[in-house]
Amino acid sequence: MKTVIVGAGAIGAYVGARLARAGADVTLFARGPHLAAMQQRGVRVLSATDPFEVKPKVSGDLASIGPADVVILGLKAHSLTAVAPSLPQLFGPDTIVVSTQNGVPWWYAPLERVDPGGVIAKAIEARRVLGSIVYFSTEVVEPGVIQHHEGNRMSLGEPEGGRSDRCRQVAEALIAAGLRCPMSNRLREEIWVKVMGSVALNPISALTRATLVQMIRDPDTCALIRGVMTEAEAVAEKLGMKLPISIEQRLAGAEKVGEHKTSMLQDLEAGRPLELEAIVGAVLELGEKLGVPMPQTQAVYACAKLLAASGK
Repeated sequence: MKTVIVGAGAIGAYVGARLARAGADVTLFARGPHLAAMQQRGVRVLSATDPFEVKPKVSGDLASIGPADVVILGLKAHSLTAVAPSLPQLFGPDTIVVSTQNGVPWWYAPLERVDPGGVIAKAIEARRVLGSIVYFSTEVVEPGVIQHHEGNRMSLGEPEGGRSDRCRQVAEALIAAGLRCPMSNRLREEIWVKVMGSVALNPISALTRATLVQMIRDPDTCALIRGVMTEAEAVAEKLGMKLPISIEQRLAGAEKVGEHKTSMLQDLEAGRPLELEAIVGAVLELGEKLGVPMPQTQAVYACAKLLAASGK
């Protein structure tokens, strides 16, 4: 099975390095200093429990890679629009495309804030898509070097539910690479459980510069988080979903993670663009379409949008 990782950053390079170490046929696509470093020295994974180095195939030219069996998208949501029109170069008749984006993915529903003009949907036919949810924390600490902080789970599932042979095939390859890869029959609900937390925790962490445990243990901040989660839960209910965990359970889970900075706070501190539209804007857009009032979410979004525009 030939796999291509498009967007070999923190998540993509980590998954690609694990696949390469397991002997899989994998190529990492990247750009800039990170590309140059991986071409020269390979990928070094820093981890408290399992550090390793590997030298996978790396390319900065999609056209030279050729058709793949599986394409794993490691790009952040706001970067996918620009790259999507070039992706068909990697597609054969049955190529599977695995999405790993945070927030509400482009295939979940037609959303202008996630897929402006439908560019991504036009480039990637719906039949190719296999959804995933990433539950591990990694970051690029320097070009070619990935720090793995915690976790190794990556759920997979068909967008419309049920099990499939192709899902099992991809899961088996990722399990062989050392990842936990359960197959979800109800991936949309699982996505929404994560969204319910991220729509509140990510932007509020960027605004406050606080870790998860700091936010949860501050009564006023936690009240705001709970309010945003309640609005997101109302959207989920309008979509016909009954989430498997409560808001209080979601808050308790975030507190247990401890002194962890959300991905949005990490991006802010590193001067990178924030995934605001996929994580927050998309939920607001769904709320608007469904007639769900979301005043607290809208207020947090407005402040975070201004913060992102200031770049500070």
